Parts: sequence; structure tokens; C-alpha cells
Amino acid sequence: MGSVRQVQITFDCAEPERVARFWCEVLGYEVPSPPEGFGSWDEYNASLPAEKRGAWFACVDPTGVGPRLFFQRVPEGKVVKNRVHLDVRVGTGLVGEERLAVLKAECARLTALGAKTVLLQEADEENESCIWMEDIEGNDFCLD
Repeated sequence: MGSVRQVQITFDCAEPERVARFWCEVLGYEVPSPPEGFGSWDEYNASLPAEKRGAWFACVDPTGVGPRLFFQRVPEGKVVKNRVHLDVRVGTGLVGEERLAVLKAECARLTALGAKTVLLQEADEENESCIWMEDIEGNDFCLD
């Protein structure tokens, strides 16, 4: 039995490059080099039939540790809450007011990039503080 060595997380969206570049900013990811033989992604897209231009985009962790993120254009918009979402872990190892301050600061940074805050859940007996957010196309994610 083989073992999985890598995973890719795929997002359905309307504007793949726009959403990918948002996540590059959020996570410190990078856009990979264009396919061999092309000097830029614009040049690559120009070589495709019109209906395939801009149909997908990707970003990668420059350290090679995190998963590749793949964004594919779909005709329909988001209808309900995502069944799977990313947790952006910025408060790891922190507790109480210190954790909440870090989460709020990161929330402000991501809001400036176009994210929206859905709900701030402050710590209680069962849960740590976290912030439920949406990316620039409404895909759910959490700051925790």
C-alpha cells in the first residue's frame, strides 16, 4: 500500500487568479513559474482557447511544507457554508487576551486584503478564541 506524500487543496471560484493571489498574501505563498516555454502566465493564457483562459491558477508554499492550493473556475457561486475550510493558525501557543489580540490584528490585515469577518468566537470553557471569515469570493476559513 502506497502512502500519500502530498495533498492539494482545490477551491471552486469565479476568478481563480484573483483568489489565488489573495491566498498568497494570507499565507506567504508564491505563484509557481509558468509552464515550460512561456515567459509569463499571461503569455501561457494567451496561448489557450478563449474559453480556457484564466480557468485555473495555483499557489505554492515556498518552503515546500504546506499543500499546493489550486483554484478552478466554476459557473456557479457559493450557496451554503463550506463543508471543508482552511484554519489559518496565527494564535498557536497563545492564550487569553494575548491570543485574542493576535487574532484581531491578523483579522484586520486580512480585512484590508478583502476578507470579511463572519463571527468572532471568544474563548469559553470548551473552545479557544477563533474568528470565522470569508475570502474575497466568500469561501469560509477560520483564524485560530
